Amino acid sequence: MQLTAPTPNQLTERNRSIKSMAQRLGFDACGIAQAMPLDEDARRLEQWLLAGHQGSMQYMERHFDLRTDPTKLVPGARSVITLLYNYYPEQHTTQSDLKISKYAYGIDYHHVIRNKLNAFMHEIETEIGAINGRGFVDSAPVLERTWAQRSGLGWVGKNGNLINKQKGSFFFIATLITDLAIEPDQPFATNHCGTCTRCIDACPTEAILPGPVIAGNKCISYFTIELKEKLIPADTTGKFDSWLFGCDVCQDVCPWNRFSKPTQEPAFTPIPGILNLSTKDWDEMTEEVFRKMFKDSPLKRTGYEGIKRNLRFIQGDTSAS
Repeated sequence: MQLTAPTPNQLTERNRSIKSMAQRLGFDACGIAQAMPLDEDARRLEQWLLAGHQGSMQYMERHFDLRTDPTKLVPGARSVITLLYNYYPEQHTTQSDLKISKYAYGIDYHHVIRNKLNAFMHEIETEIGAINGRGFVDSAPVLERTWAQRSGLGWVGKNGNLINKQKGSFFFIATLITDLAIEPDQPFATNHCGTCTRCIDACPTEAILPGPVIAGNKCISYFTIELKEKLIPADTTGKFDSWLFGCDVCQDVCPWNRFSKPTQEPAFTPIPGILNLSTKDWDEMTEEVFRKMFKDSPLKRTGYEGIKRNLRFIQGDTSAS
C-alpha cells in the first residue's frame, strides 16, 4: 500500500529511485515538480489566444482549465514528473533538395515514448506501490515546457523551446502527473539566452515576436503540419526555405545545440530513403508509395495531400490544384 504520509527521507528516496528508473528506461533526463495551478501561465496563455496566435489550431482554445491545473487532469495530483528523450539524428537531410524536421526522420515518437511511459509507470508501481497517474506525450492539454522548467531541466528559450545546458533542445518532452508525493527538484531559475537573437534573426517568417512570444500562426511548422486548408497564405510565398514538413531553423542556429549528441534510440533511425528524396522524387511519389513509406512516420499527420500542397507552395504554385 502507498504510504499516505511519507517521511522527508522517503520523499527524497522516491526522487532518487524514480530518476534511476527513468535512466534505466533510456530517458535522457528526469525532473520532478510539485503539482499546482499554473496561474502565471494561465494569464500568458489567455493573452496568446486573445491575440490569435493559435491560428486554426482550435484545440489550443479547448480545455483551458486542464492546461493550467494538473489536478483537473489527475484528481489528487501531487507531483509532475517530466522526462526528456533525445531525438537528434546522426545523419541530416544534406542530400535532399527539400527539408524535413529532424524529429520526423524515424518512427512516430508518440508510439516509442508512450510505451516507455507505460513501462515507467509499471516500474514505479512495482517499486513504490499503487499510484493514480496519467502520462502525456504531446497529445493532451499539458504545458510540458513549463513543468520541465519547474522540474529543473532547463529554461524556455526565445524560440519557445526548452533548452538544457548540457543537451540543447532536440528532445521530446513527456509528462507524468501522479498522486504520488515525491520530493520536488528546484526550478531552473536562470534564462541563459542572454542577449542572443540568432533564432529571432533567422526565422524565415518572423514568427518570434517581442516578449518573446511565438506567433504559432506564422511558424513554418504551423503551415506545413497544422494548417488543414487547401491553400497556404500567399503572403508567405518564398519564405519556406525548402521546408516540406516542419522547421528546425530556430534550433539549428541556437548556440546551445552545439552540445546535441546523436540519439541512441533505434526507432529514430531515419526511414530508408527519407534523407535522399529529391524534389523530383516527391513530385512523382504516388499516394500508395507515400502510405507505404511513411506508414509509421509523423508525416502521416500532414498526409499525402498535405505534403503535395506544401510541395506545390515551395515551388511557387499558390493555387488549389
